[in-house]
Amino acid sequence: MEEVVLDGRSLTLGQVEAVARLGADVNLAPVARDRMTDTRARIEACVAAGEVIYGVNTGFGRLADVHIPEEQLAQLQKNLLRSHACGVGEPFPEDVVRAMLLLRANVLAGGYAGTRPVVAERLIEMLNARVHPVVPCQGSVGASGDLAPLAHLALVLIGEGEAFFDGVRVPASQALLRAGLVVLDLAPKEGLALINGTQVMSAVAALALVDAEKLAAAADVVAAMSVDAMEGTDTAYLAEIHEARRHPGQLESAANLWALLQGSEIRDAHQTCYRVQDAYSLRCTPQVHGAARDALAHLREKLAVEINAATDNPMVLPDGRVVSGGNFHGAPVAAAFDYAAIALTSLASISERRSARLVTPEQSYLPAFLVDASGLNSGFMMAQVTAAALVSECKTLAHPASVDSIPTSAGREDHVSMGTWAARKLARIVGCLRDVLAVELLEAAQGLEFRRPLRSSPALERAHALLRAAVPPLDADRYLHPDILAAARVVPTLDPRELLRD
Repeated sequence: MEEVVLDGRSLTLGQVEAVARLGADVNLAPVARDRMTDTRARIEACVAAGEVIYGVNTGFGRLADVHIPEEQLAQLQKNLLRSHACGVGEPFPEDVVRAMLLLRANVLAGGYAGTRPVVAERLIEMLNARVHPVVPCQGSVGASGDLAPLAHLALVLIGEGEAFFDGVRVPASQALLRAGLVVLDLAPKEGLALINGTQVMSAVAALALVDAEKLAAAADVVAAMSVDAMEGTDTAYLAEIHEARRHPGQLESAANLWALLQGSEIRDAHQTCYRVQDAYSLRCTPQVHGAARDALAHLREKLAVEINAATDNPMVLPDGRVVSGGNFHGAPVAAAFDYAAIALTSLASISERRSARLVTPEQSYLPAFLVDASGLNSGFMMAQVTAAALVSECKTLAHPASVDSIPTSAGREDHVSMGTWAARKLARIVGCLRDVLAVELLEAAQGLEFRRPLRSSPALERAHALLRAAVPPLDADRYLHPDILAAARVVPTLDPRELLRD
């Protein structure tokens, strides 16, 4: 893998995934180091001149009117991290923490925070040495940035808190020692610069987006298998229908479904059947799948901006002014998280409806619950119930978080974004969607086998073979939990572009 070089301006979502999940090395661009050196000089000049700057020589939040003497400025930054590291709940997964470290270093590289280059360098050193702070997942309202979780992240730099190293949870001082890293002494403003921003919500959402995009593509494959297994028609996927509406995601999904069904012997065998049109869960698949694709495209656009955005307060502007603002507020991305969560819930919902039809003989024209000797065998009866349970969970999680607000910091921070909760809910919905699609994939593959000796299209037979390499057909009742887990690992690999290649 190529090294990822941070300049605060050009980080991509692909690079975030490469660092977070594939362990790509990270370095700091010389231009970023120079930029930080320049803006740091401005902060130091302000301190030397006795200028009052929020968070540099004042208290925080409601305590912004309290002036801090120069001899206590370093202690102020330590106290900030200690007091704000009060998150609760399970720790974020390793890949999310790695994404947080990367995004926070990239923000500092932009120069607006006014930190020394060494602060970004230490974050990068932790990444490369695989020192992963223990960051509880609850405690951020997503307004003055992700204060609590980022404080847990930053605390490790000063040798406090906890971290995972070599997979073992240890005190931060031990993790740094074992990795050959040294404790960082914070200068004025640097503690604040480490926790003001949207890097936690952005890290969670960026990785959820990468996963969701794979599932949205795979959903077209799984749906096409279901359509063929239930002897549905491909007429509803004609390009002319969708060109009359022109939504990009709908056009792409319809094109996939049409192409995936071409060459199916099953389809050819019922071209003259009496049925005029299919149920909505088959016929309207491009519209629903396309809406999810469009929501994810919107989220990608917003995150591409956010991961390279200055979200600090106060900010050191290019002309040297040090000003306070509100770029830490998560509203610009929180609404996009909610939009994606709603659209993905619909994607899971329509998948579950196809699963329900597949196990219902009056609707699928297949054996009840897709198993021989039904009655003695229950087949996929409860697998479909599991899918229904997951969709219901998604519906609750899809309630927008970004419309909520609760005043904090004695009313100074009186409107918050709840962006981190929105991102966490999105990630949970993505996990549910994967499992819902796994259930449909198992059922659709079983349905295709009941159509033998007729074969599905070459592309769908390839998808069928990928599943059967991991899960055998269901000839009689067995322990299905491992089958669903195995199918869930197959689902993200079902890329229509790959399956349609000759």
